[in-house]
Amino acid sequence: MTEGKARIAVTGLATMGSNLARNLARHGFKVAVHNRTPAKMKALLEEHGHEGDFVGAETLQDLVDSLQTPRQIIIMVKAGGPTDAVIDELSGLLEPGDMVIDGGNAHYADTRRREAALKEKGLLFVGAGISGGEEGALNGPSIMPGGPAESYKHVGPVFEEIAAKVDGQPCCVHVGPDGAGHFVKMVHNGIEYADMQLIAEAYDLLSRIGGQTPAEISEVFTQWNSGDLESYLVEITAEVLKHVDADGTPLVQVIEDAAEQKGTGRWTVQEALELGVPVTGIGEAVFARSLSGHTDQRKAVRDAFGASEVVAKPDAELVDDVRQALYASKVVAYAQGFDMIREASKNFDWNIDLGAMATIWRGGCIIRAQFLNRIREAYDANADLASLLVDNYFRDAVQNAEAAWRRVVVRAVESGVPTPGFVSALAYYDALRSERLPAALVQGQRDFFGAHTYRRIDRPGSFHTLWSGDRSEVEA
Repeated sequence: MTEGKARIAVTGLATMGSNLARNLARHGFKVAVHNRTPAKMKALLEEHGHEGDFVGAETLQDLVDSLQTPRQIIIMVKAGGPTDAVIDELSGLLEPGDMVIDGGNAHYADTRRREAALKEKGLLFVGAGISGGEEGALNGPSIMPGGPAESYKHVGPVFEEIAAKVDGQPCCVHVGPDGAGHFVKMVHNGIEYADMQLIAEAYDLLSRIGGQTPAEISEVFTQWNSGDLESYLVEITAEVLKHVDADGTPLVQVIEDAAEQKGTGRWTVQEALELGVPVTGIGEAVFARSLSGHTDQRKAVRDAFGASEVVAKPDAELVDDVRQALYASKVVAYAQGFDMIREASKNFDWNIDLGAMATIWRGGCIIRAQFLNRIREAYDANADLASLLVDNYFRDAVQNAEAAWRRVVVRAVESGVPTPGFVSALAYYDALRSERLPAALVQGQRDFFGAHTYRRIDRPGSFHTLWSGDRSEVEA
């Protein structure tokens, strides 16, 4: 009954969905394709039908009927209401044992809700984070599927076949139950925000303080990409900086300096607050994008105080100091992201393998970088690392970069060049190393105005000082 039918289906044929369908077909899978407006489906078949074996479906019922059982349908539509609408319609057409896969940027809480609802109907639901943009979707993304372990037995071999490969190993692994896959993808995107902000700050420092042109900075990033900073984002930064507009002006100088965002970085910060995990680097990156968009407010303050006047003072040390500060700050950003995944894994009983996450991020995804191999080795050696910073390799790397890191932050502050990413990363590092933090005073303040109590270092228990009385201490 399944002879000649499609192995897997994709509904939602915008750029990501159509490229993913093409990737599947190129790897020998017979793919059923559907779009709410059939014209997109027909356009895909006309333009790319020669790339593999496709089956066009004009309705979701046609899509379901075209599939082998148990059916596997990947949804690639807008997150939120549109995804719910497709799931609701599909759930009435499918049979127990069939599988629905959400490959969009869904919030992990929605994924948990959907998985529980479809489980009651005997359907398997997979929330799969897919990273790499349209190029990755077509040529090999990093895939982070969550959901029931049973589901991975069916869809895992397909995903592993189409995923990016590094050292022959697919950048795909079963992350964990229910919303684990989409949670990890969310944190991946949060790290991406931090990484991009740090790179942008490095460019700004070399431009405004170092006096270098975009073309010269492009060469710097090209050199950095052959060393310990080798990564996709450093690589494309060099490409962006050397590109010129039609009149020869560097493109970066004519792009409006107001960065946009689609929400995953903001989700990361919100969820970190709920989990009590400090992801200061990601937070500063999100706020930096937000601040950049307040152009009227920026102009008002600039008019009131005058624009920052930075006098370029290039020197031989600056380029290498910025390189070291960028590396150390990136280590902090990744450390915070992995801390967040670990805490969520404990909280939701997901049992996520942190070393495996570093492994599947080595290729296909936006934050792919050479030092993910080091992160994998760190967690393979000790899955219970208190922080990535205490791994021997990263400890030595950060210690070696510390002096340069501090020089860069001081130089930026003295020059009036904002570097919230570098500054917050250094502050995080210093806070973790401090023997005593001023949180003791905060607790005293909280006890004074709200009787919130405090703990002492010399004996167990909670205590309160009678601030409005005789100021004696009582045990709470």
